[in-house]
Amino acid sequence: MKVLSGQFPSIEQAANDFLEKGSSSGAARSGTKSFADVLEDKQKEAAVPKFSKHAVNRLSERNIEISDGLMERLSAGMQAAGQKGINESLVMVDQLAFIVNVKNQTVITALDGNETDQNVFTNIDGAVIA
Repeated sequence: MKVLSGQFPSIEQAANDFLEKGSSSGAARSGTKSFADVLEDKQKEAAVPKFSKHAVNRLSERNIEISDGLMERLSAGMQAAGQKGINESLVMVDQLAFIVNVKNQTVITALDGNETDQNVFTNIDGAVIA
């Protein structure tokens, strides 16, 4: 690609140079992922809930174990909350309650149904029973 001093290449020139077959740079190199593959990977990562440090401490204190099935249901509950426009949600899975930040896909805290003094939830704008 020929660029005059002080000028920039057009988007077409840059794209052609980038995608040129046999180029030592760009997506045409063997072993690189396509944009669709990278996007799919990122969407899968986003579907997996993250746990805040506080939530991890609560899970440990309350001896709550997260199985693959429970994680799938929690993730589905968070996605359902997001589809309804909920920002901060209570997600109930069996006898477990999770307060989640839907936008960040993060579990803020968790508790089990055996806690009698923890049955009031504040600062949420929706609830999902998964």
